[in-house]
Amino acid sequence: MIRLGRLTDYGIVLMAHLAGAGAGPHAARDIAAETQLPLPAVSKLLKALAREGRGAKGGYQLARPAEQITVPEMIAALEGPIALTDCNLHEGACSQEPRCHVRTPWQRINRAVHDALSRIRLADLAAQGALGRIVPLVSLGVDTTGIDTRPHLTKG
Repeated sequence: MIRLGRLTDYGIVLMAHLAGAGAGPHAARDIAAETQLPLPAVSKLLKALAREGRGAKGGYQLARPAEQITVPEMIAALEGPIALTDCNLHEGACSQEPRCHVRTPWQRINRAVHDALSRIRLADLAAQGALGRIVPLVSLGVDTTGIDTRPHLTKG
């Protein structure tokens, strides 16, 4: 089964909450209470998503408009890039690659999934539920390859 990890799901819920919460920094404790997610998980996720540095006012806010943040960016920030198979991430990752007859179809499938998710923006998720139930997204087995997509939040 392909699905998001729990922390990734929570991370997307947090970002959707921040997208709908209005301007200004928001405290982790308040975000946890408003989303009804455990404070330790919220704190861990906010730190992982936030840029380095401390702000004078404290709290968290989106670093870019929600309309500019895509679902694949959020998934990559939390789990790594989207890839349904290892060969979609790294050439030569599989010993079967030279004779694999399904590599190209898997690449097309991976691209289709990525493209479909790219059409969904954080603003869409925030507008859908206004903290109602956010529909679970398809998770993809991903690898953390050092892609730093963390500028989604700022600690202000």
